[in-house]
Amino acid sequence: MSDIVQISGLNKSYGYKQIIKDMNLNLEGGKIIGLLGPNGSGKSTLIKILGGVLKPDSGNVTIDGKQIGIDTKRIVSYLPERTYLSPSMKVREAISMFADFYEDFRTERAEEMLNRLNINLNDTIKSLSKGTREKVQLVLVMSRDALVYLLDEPMGGVDPAAREYILKTILSNYNENACVIISTHLISDVEKVLDQVLFIQNGNVILNSTVDEIRDEKKESVDALFREVFTCLEN
Repeated sequence: MSDIVQISGLNKSYGYKQIIKDMNLNLEGGKIIGLLGPNGSGKSTLIKILGGVLKPDSGNVTIDGKQIGIDTKRIVSYLPERTYLSPSMKVREAISMFADFYEDFRTERAEEMLNRLNINLNDTIKSLSKGTREKVQLVLVMSRDALVYLLDEPMGGVDPAAREYILKTILSNYNENACVIISTHLISDVEKVLDQVLFIQNGNVILNSTVDEIRDEKKESVDALFREVFTCLEN
């Protein structure tokens, strides 16, 4: 399958601190990719650049051959780490807002998933627990027929019992030709749905491998390899 995301010579700094350093990376469609690294490694910055929230200092980034901008926002579904829905908004109104903004949004799909999670469409966002707000936002993002899904810590505040359903939601609702990028610290929870992993440290990709290669060649889990690699780097 052809590359959907193409990154060449990407650099991004905040003040004097360089977050992304001359990154080169191509990502294919049809895969769920784990973006893994310690805090401050550049994961969220990379996702924000791909989502069109941040502009790079230099380098070239394209999605489906298009420069990051209005055209890519039509085909990218982005879940930020923090909730951005208005607290006074009802869940039903959030669905309507997404339907108005995105042509590829599927209202029936969103309502069905929310019903399965026993989330009342007439509840306001502020009345929901942190974990339930995150579930609502994830459902909205996964109810689009996007080409790229950017999920920044999609299960950070969700209870363990709901994580299995959330993973099933991701698996069963993305376009089979799409590229799904998941940034997470909960490696052991998401490992079973990943096709590929990227280890990122100090703005550099230090490992780009399929999950099968890690299991076959390293004879260990992604979680175990992650702990091994980053423990060595810290020492």
